[in-house]
Parts: sequence; structure tokens; C-alpha cells
Amino acid sequence: MIQPVAHVVMALVFHGGVIAGDSLAADFHQIAAIVREGIVAGETPGAVVVVADRDHILYRQAFGDRQLEPIREPMTVDTVFDLASLTKPIATATSVMTLVQNGMLDLDHPVATYLPEFAANGKASITIRDLLLHVGGIIADNSINDYRQGTDESWKRIYQLKPIADRREKFIYSDVGFLTLGKVVQRVSGKTLDQYAHEFIFGPLGMTETTFNPDHLLAARAAPTERRDGRWIRGQVHDPRAHLLGGVAGHAGLFSTADDLVRYGQMMLGKGRLADTCVLKPSVFMTMTTPRAVPNGTRTLGWDHRSPYSSNRGKSLSDAAFGHGGFTGTVLWIDPEKDRVFIFLSNRLHPDGQGSVNKIAGRIATIVGNIP
Repeated sequence: MIQPVAHVVMALVFHGGVIAGDSLAADFHQIAAIVREGIVAGETPGAVVVVADRDHILYRQAFGDRQLEPIREPMTVDTVFDLASLTKPIATATSVMTLVQNGMLDLDHPVATYLPEFAANGKASITIRDLLLHVGGIIADNSINDYRQGTDESWKRIYQLKPIADRREKFIYSDVGFLTLGKVVQRVSGKTLDQYAHEFIFGPLGMTETTFNPDHLLAARAAPTERRDGRWIRGQVHDPRAHLLGGVAGHAGLFSTADDLVRYGQMMLGKGRLADTCVLKPSVFMTMTTPRAVPNGTRTLGWDHRSPYSSNRGKSLSDAAFGHGGFTGTVLWIDPEKDRVFIFLSNRLHPDGQGSVNKIAGRIATIVGNIP
């Protein structure tokens, strides 16, 4: 059984969290000030911020509220968040890389090798690697109307989509590409994405509160987003396409807590290993996280590196850092060179969909990258 390694170094104690080490107190007070400034400005009702290294949680703090309407609820460090596009690297890309590791997938084989239906209308040459890097020429999102006739019809319409650019000629951040990768995981493994990720990633890592379609106990701790059909979305995926697909999709739908994400981040700092649990072999970890040039920037396989979407990485993380953001207000950056995991979880969409947190997260990431 995996042994816990994410223990907390305690020095200064606050409501909902800890600050570690007197020498770091000034840096961490800056983080608190930035988050509170964002809350006052209406960018998010609350947030949870965590900084960790390979062996310790250095800082864990909850700010503000996780719910404003219909009644106010304070944010807590164990709040469950809709991770939105963090689903892409954490669930989908990591699942893909474990299949590569086990010889069940080849990054440079066409997607249609594993999913023949995908070859329709000029997509036969697009590879698994192309989709992981968002250079397959696939549309970002097809019409929401394509998803209203049930899951089977949704996939028929996805398979019939035509490329909107030649492969590797443009960087197009594509939900459809990662939807397709999630389906590849299912087809190759014989397990749905949620089942596979639980069996081979979340379960072994002890990430007991990371799941698609949270049960009622986890949903009770979830941060709500907006309203759908007159009801607050709480413990259900915000993304409308993932919702219409039943809550399990390769691009969105994963829920988690800050402490669970620490375990994932520490595994990645360990080059695929956490304590006695190996999720990715070091060579596969390097394949996944090595930066690769794409039009307009650099990406890794499933992760951002330096692209038009990486404003939330700040200015001081090393070139080894990789990360991602999510539409709901979630951010995760992992820097193996500086031995840092940075987690920023917010519900910036609550209650009116108007918040914005990438600049806030980027300012904090700059502080994190400068901490010795």
C-alpha cells in the first residue's frame, strides 16, 4: 500500500491552512494578499492555494467563499472542484501515456489505427501525438447541437468532422481532440476513461477524492459554478458537451481536491513515481513532459509549456515546468527543476460567470518560482 509522503511542514497556522517556515512567511503573505485582492475585485468568490515540493506541503490555504448563492458557504481546503480542462493532462493524457508504456498505443500511429471511425473526411493521417499537442487540425469545439441526440449520435457526428487545417500547420487548442483521445483509451483498454484512470492512476496514488461524476458526499463539498436549467451546477460538470456525454469525457469532467492534486504533482516531481507506486516509468515521463515546438509556442504531450494559453505560469518557473489551466478557474503547474507543485483552485464562474483568475494565478506562480 502506498505510504503518505505529502505531510505538512507547520510553522504559522491560519484558518483553513498553513504557512510553512518563518523564512518563507513573507513570500506566502504576498500570495494571500494577491488572492484577497482578486476576491475583493470580484474575480472569484474564493480559492484554495497549495505549494508543495516532492516530500512536503509547504503552504495550503483557503480563501473567501466556495458558494455565494443561494446561501454563503466558506471555502475550505477540502473543497471539491470541477477541474474542467485539467482533465486533459491529468486523466486523459496520463492514461494515454500508461497505455504507451504498456505497449498498447504508439504515439506516432494514426488515431484511426485504434479508432477506425475517426478516419472519415480526411483525418486518416492524424496521429495520437498530434492530438496530444493540439496540432491535428481538428476544430476546437463542434456545435453543441451535435450532442443533443444522445451519446451514440454525438460520436457519429464527431467522427464525421472535417479538419479545419492541415496537421501540424496550426496550433488549435481542441476539446474535440481530447474527446477523441478519451475514446481511444476506452477502445484500447476496454474500460471507460473514468474506470481506467481510477484503476491505473488515481487509485494507486491514493487520490480517493478524484473522480468523474462525484457521489453525493463529494458533491456536498463541491464548489458550485453557474446555473443550468434554473439550478445551480454543483458536483456536476460545468462543460456543456461533457454534461451531455454523461459527465465522462476526455476534455472535461474530472473533479478533485487540492490534497489529491498534491499527490499527483508529487508523483510527477518523482518522474512518475510516488513512494512505492510507479505510474509512469522515467523514460515515459520524459517523453510526456519534454517541450516540443508547435506553431506559436511550445507544448508537451497533454500539458502546456509556453503557448498563448500559459499566462497562468508566471515569469519565474524553469523551462522544465509544465502545467495547465481549466475554464472553471483551476491551475496546476509542476516544476521538476525547482521541485515545486503549484495548485490554484477557484470557482471563478460563481455566481455570474464573470470572474477571471489567470493573471492572479500567474502572479502567484511567479512568487512560487522565486522561492528558494
